[in-house]
Amino acid sequence: MSKILVADDEPHILKLVSFTLSNHGFEIVTACDGGAAVSAAEVELPDLILLDVMMPVMNGYDAARLICENPRTAHIPIVMLSAKSQQREIAEGLDCGASEYICKPFTPKDLVQKVSEILGA
Repeated sequence: MSKILVADDEPHILKLVSFTLSNHGFEIVTACDGGAAVSAAEVELPDLILLDVMMPVMNGYDAARLICENPRTAHIPIVMLSAKSQQREIAEGLDCGASEYICKPFTPKDLVQKVSEILGA
């Protein structure tokens, strides 16, 4: 079973994503801000990280950079989930180390499909 870290400061998004992915057989770990996501990534060593961009303590861009710079977590694929959909914002997310960028709103089906694709599930 693949483990996924989901980081988002909006409780309803965190619940929706967690519920959707757990119903498809993924183990879910959550964080409600960027700093907690960086810590959880190092402790949990998930197979995939889903990061919101706009979060307190540390935004998703900075969290992705730290995760990518840490030798223990650098190999973990990162997917940004964000309402920020301008081309420059997407480019920044990819420049920070994300392998994918999914714009909100997204459908649960599309999320599961993309996660399965990345994990080869």
